[in-house]
Amino acid sequence: MGKLTIGYGLILVVMGIGWFIGTGSKSVTALIPTFLGIPVILCGILAEMKESLKMHAMHVAVLLGLIGLAGGGAMGIPKVLKGNTDAAPLEQSALAVISAIFVALCVKSFIDARRRRKAREASE
Repeated sequence: MGKLTIGYGLILVVMGIGWFIGTGSKSVTALIPTFLGIPVILCGILAEMKESLKMHAMHVAVLLGLIGLAGGGAMGIPKVLKGNTDAAPLEQSALAVISAIFVALCVKSFIDARRRRKAREASE
């Protein structure tokens, strides 16, 4: 999961910088995905480096993913559904969709890890 988390963070960083430069934005808010992606990358690195921190780092990463999902979903998706195709609502909606995929994969991973742990405990 650490590598997936790093990948998700890199996507957010590239998306934020790309939207900022690509739209010629003068607003720092276009970089919000980047600001979210950097700590996500750090969580992924921690999860890969220290097994003892893996669970905590991944829980922080999924919390950041939920923030991206909630923020992007609340701000962008309603505007896009009303037909607004400006850059900001599109970026917010993309953030929400990418974050939703990440959160879903994390939840599945957490469930699988719990099942493996319970099966291991039962066999001991």
